[in-house]
Amino acid sequence: MSAPSGENAFLHELRIEVEAEVTLAESSHPEEVVSLSVTEWLFDPTDVEREEIGLRGLLDAVEVLENGSRPADHAK
Repeated sequence: MSAPSGENAFLHELRIEVEAEVTLAESSHPEEVVSLSVTEWLFDPTDVEREEIGLRGLLDAVEVLENGSRPADHAK
């Protein structure tokens, strides 16, 4: 496997970082926090879910760019 260069290297590194953030968001288990009293929450589970959704959207966008597809390519 060849090492990515230029813009592809940036996108590759970005994808790795976003994947790590998605893993971190998933590991926080916001669904378990909801069962606790609000005063025991270390974070708002809704905020974690929003962040995970945003990260997954960013990850999808990075993957589209890595594959060389542009929005104009899909317009029809």
